[in-house]
Amino acid sequence: MNLQVRNGTVALQAMPGPRTDRTRCQRLLTVVLIGFLAGAWHPSAVAQSAAGSAVLLKKLSIDELLDIEVTSVSKRAEKLSETASSIQVITQDEIRRSGASSLPEALRLAPNLEVAQIDSRQWAISARGFANSTANKLLVLIDGRTVYTPLYAGVFWDAQDTTLEDIERIEVISGPGATLWGSNAVNGVINITTKRARDTQGGLLSVGGGNELRKFGGLRYGDTLGANVKYRVYAKYFDRDGTAFPNGVDVANGWHMAQGGFAIDDELSSRDATTLQGDVYRGRIEQQTLDAIETSGSNLLGRWTRTLSATANFQLQTYIDRTHRRIPGSITEDLDTYNVDWQHQFAPTANQDMVWGLNYRYIDDTIVNPVTLGFLPPHVTQQWYSAFLQDEIALYRDALHLTLGTKFEHNDYTGFEFQPSVRLAWRLDERNTLWSAVSRAVRTPSRVDGQLYAPSSPPFTLLVGNPGFQSEKLIAYELGYRGQANQRLSWSLSTYYNHYTDLRSVEHVNPPAPFPIMLGNGLKAHSYGAELSADYQVMDAWRMHVGYTEMRLHFRHEPGSTDTNPGSSEAQDPEQQWSLRSSFELPHHTQLDATFRHVSTIANQQVPAYGELDLHLAWLPLPTLELSITGRNLLHAQHAEFGAAATRTEIERSVYGKASWQF
Repeated sequence: MNLQVRNGTVALQAMPGPRTDRTRCQRLLTVVLIGFLAGAWHPSAVAQSAAGSAVLLKKLSIDELLDIEVTSVSKRAEKLSETASSIQVITQDEIRRSGASSLPEALRLAPNLEVAQIDSRQWAISARGFANSTANKLLVLIDGRTVYTPLYAGVFWDAQDTTLEDIERIEVISGPGATLWGSNAVNGVINITTKRARDTQGGLLSVGGGNELRKFGGLRYGDTLGANVKYRVYAKYFDRDGTAFPNGVDVANGWHMAQGGFAIDDELSSRDATTLQGDVYRGRIEQQTLDAIETSGSNLLGRWTRTLSATANFQLQTYIDRTHRRIPGSITEDLDTYNVDWQHQFAPTANQDMVWGLNYRYIDDTIVNPVTLGFLPPHVTQQWYSAFLQDEIALYRDALHLTLGTKFEHNDYTGFEFQPSVRLAWRLDERNTLWSAVSRAVRTPSRVDGQLYAPSSPPFTLLVGNPGFQSEKLIAYELGYRGQANQRLSWSLSTYYNHYTDLRSVEHVNPPAPFPIMLGNGLKAHSYGAELSADYQVMDAWRMHVGYTEMRLHFRHEPGSTDTNPGSSEAQDPEQQWSLRSSFELPHHTQLDATFRHVSTIANQQVPAYGELDLHLAWLPLPTLELSITGRNLLHAQHAEFGAAATRTEIERSVYGKASWQF
């Protein structure tokens, strides 16, 4: 039996009769866009664009891309070209040129991620396997705030949004990041960083709409409050249509949401800087047979950074995050999270760079249970304490660097956990780095693992909670290379072997009776694979990016396990995926971006392999005005990306236009 927990509820939906075809207007628009792309590929068209374009293809050259400073690998600024990790950086310019309208769509730009759309608002996003609707081995942060639910140790993607134009960069690590970031950074880390308020001065207005993304709009304004104080405020709204059943009938899962927020930066002195920022949102998601799901929340974050010397600084950050979710027919949850984080970086010797930190997190979680299932006890408070230390040592000049670190963490489920790592980077020259790493990471239990029962009161005839559920554990071995062949070509290759133990399983309490069942730690697994990406500047007006991943994941029983379908509900992954992204500069301040992606079969869900094409055409008649049109999933009227055949919905072709004005 497969246990699928989706946002605290399990639902089966019937499939009505056939649906009408797409409109003639949409078909014509798709044909025009594809024809435009075909024309751009003609050599004469490319040559003309190179000569006539007044807009640079990218703000960053290949050299400059490798010089981007990232912070997710070491919690300090270091050049992308020198990092000892499999990391991809999504820049603001790439987000804009892709036409992405949500964070998950922007994450498709990272070739080291698996990104599958489930329905209008749910996504299965993971790295190096273990994709499912409640993916729990990938840690996601927005400006240092962990967007994590202790309900199932994953992310509610329908509650994560921001003004995409205000994102500075997205750093995506595939592989363990637990030494610095803690539990749940098992297979990867996504770190989303927004711009400082001083970099978003003035106004920005954007509006648009189409057939699936029916309408959307946003307004952001930034100004000064004093000589060294900058601020910005924003508000945005969108309305998305639902997905479709395989027979073409529309699904009533449309989604609309409104969000607003602010950021204030104060440069107190040449040594001190503070940030205060917050967001508030409210949304509704239709359901096929029940009332709409209601989701709302708010957060407030404060940060103080002080520069102590040229090689030392500290940072104190705290935030409050409140969320509310009501799912008719299932649970209602109110969750409050309080977090304090301290970090100190310094150089104890000329050959060392050390960073350490402390963290405290407190949650208050209250659930109203339905009759069919229940989290018991319905109200819990939990505390996490952690400390980390990492030391980077230059062993031989500036060419060979050894990084040692570990994180110690205490949680209310399993007590103390430690998560060490060893990394070695050999900088062959200024643009080529060979690196390797060995790491340990854990995924600590969530409420789903130990406190979920069905029904919600005794006797528990279907599902029994397991208070003794243990952390899932990983030992990871990595080897990678990042290099630049010349000023036009850069590439990176990462390989890995992962060994997992104490993985979640579905155990039969009284075998051979099929019910009740209990979640246990009865599985182990190993996986191996490779990730390749490359950027090639074909000519000044044409850049290409290619990404490819290959992965194999194999499950086995731990002694005594009664799980009859090992791993089938934990990992629903394609073994291969690749993408090709092409960016053109055309005459008359016009830009054309095309992305083709191919995803292989998800065998245990019987999701067939598919290939899709996205296009984004933008015209910039003024430096402050952009008019664009985006087509997504243009090769099929609809296609499946994720889910069991009996219950899944399919993603439809979409086209939408957008106008953005800076003032």
